[in-house]
Amino acid sequence: MSNTNPTKVIVPCRLSYAHLWKPDSINGSEPKYSVSCIIDKDNTDVIAKIKKAIEVAKEEGKGKWGGKIPANLKTPLRDGDIDRPEDEAYADSMFLNANSKQAPQIVDRQVQPILDQSEVYSGCYGNVSVTFYAYNSNGNKGIAAGLGNVQKLRDGEPLGSRTSASDDFEAVDGEDDFLA
Repeated sequence: MSNTNPTKVIVPCRLSYAHLWKPDSINGSEPKYSVSCIIDKDNTDVIAKIKKAIEVAKEEGKGKWGGKIPANLKTPLRDGDIDRPEDEAYADSMFLNANSKQAPQIVDRQVQPILDQSEVYSGCYGNVSVTFYAYNSNGNKGIAAGLGNVQKLRDGEPLGSRTSASDDFEAVDGEDDFLA
């Protein structure tokens, strides 16, 4: 696996706010595929790679910003303890939100396509390919995280209030029809 793009990073993370199967519109914006990547603060190698890729994207983006890097540039890597203190899933973690207009390929550990949408959810763990790029739109300048592809590595505790049918119901025999 060779990666020659200096702005692309494979991010091992816990998936949150995963909208990977169908695009989602946020506040009436154009629908996009998206995921929040939660990265353990102990994973200093990956955090360093992300910071380096963001620096490369800043250099590549100078042309969009009149030849220099703006002082108040928005960057995608954030501290969960500061930006999401009320959400325990983000404790002791860094995170970034990646999105794309194109659907990501979603694969398993053997890089085989995952077809069952319930297999990949907010709370599972995986690798997400992210490409950082500069933007300048409507006076907002910054570095964004483009969502590439997703590889599920293992299950995790689901995030959010969604329960499974087996948690909600017990099996019902043919004779136990409570509607009668």
